Amino acid sequence: MQKFLLEREQWIPRPVGEVFSFFSRPENLQVITPRWLDFSIIEKPIVLEKGSLIRYRLRWHGLPLSWTSEIAEWNPPHRFIDVALNSPYALWHHEHRFFPQGGGTLMRDKVTYALPLGWIGAIVHRLRVRREVESIFDYRSATLRRIFPA
Repeated sequence: MQKFLLEREQWIPRPVGEVFSFFSRPENLQVITPRWLDFSIIEKPIVLEKGSLIRYRLRWHGLPLSWTSEIAEWNPPHRFIDVALNSPYALWHHEHRFFPQGGGTLMRDKVTYALPLGWIGAIVHRLRVRREVESIFDYRSATLRRIFPA
């Protein structure tokens, strides 16, 4: 299984506690996900904590997909990790980190992921999936700039 890595960093002009609080509400995942994915939450916990499950549905190029994420690590307000238990990926491990910096918050994302189907998945990644994952995080970054303006 070939693994891929996406790393992003964004400064948000709000305190760490406020930014972490935004990310600790599952409904905000829908806010920062591009509309073209037709994302909707099916089931979420009242409060996120280690072991919490979030179930959602989305569409990728018209194909309906189910996804279940588990909060594998939970360390408010500094870090949490979500992993996909059920998704179109063979591996999805997303680490979120939050650091106070310059009167705001430096947010770092590290996503390690892999596609199924071995070498076919690697080709599909090179041809399409890499750009689509990047565009999802580009959308997220632009949306966060609107939500938390300087």
